[in-house]
Amino acid sequence: MTGDDIATRIAQRALAQRGAAYAEEVRRLLDAGLAVMRRCGTSARPRVADIVAAAGLSNDAFYRHFASKDALVAALLEDGTSRLLGYLGHRMSRSTSPEDAVREWVAGVLAQGVGEVAATTRAVMWNAGGLAQGLVTGPPEANARLAAPLGAPFAELGCAEPEFVATLAAHAAVGHLAESLWQQVEPGVADIERVTAFCLRAARPDR
Repeated sequence: MTGDDIATRIAQRALAQRGAAYAEEVRRLLDAGLAVMRRCGTSARPRVADIVAAAGLSNDAFYRHFASKDALVAALLEDGTSRLLGYLGHRMSRSTSPEDAVREWVAGVLAQGVGEVAATTRAVMWNAGGLAQGLVTGPPEANARLAAPLGAPFAELGCAEPEFVATLAAHAAVGHLAESLWQQVEPGVADIERVTAFCLRAARPDR
């Protein structure tokens, strides 16, 4: 083995260790940001100093990964969408028919407007302000990600354009969630049934 091979291997190992440490820092900052925003609610916007203190890190660590607090909020919105997708997939995996899968998807989306989850979602969206990103405010790709799990059950239901219709259904469901969040009215069983019925009608317009 040449000296260059050894140097490369050691450098790669150091980079891997640094990457793991940085990933841990980012997760700590995301978790701390979420906790602080949840605590502040919609009455005050936390400072970067509040977030790094809760994470047990420094300002240098924060700005190593995020250009601003807005960048952290954007990352929180993206992270929340990914977590929600995992939750929706888990719920839908228990369904025994495409209709049940659609109902589970709707129930999972609207569950974000209930209890502590609603308070957290509302706080993050309030902090997002003019970012125009994430679960409720857009951009379109966020809703497209949430719509993806509906493609298969819509296709099973005979929908001619399952992906397109699923995206429209996602906009409708997320719009209803947004209204519930800002009005601070928790979606109930009746909301789930109404939104599910709308989605199924969209998937099967001939019935």
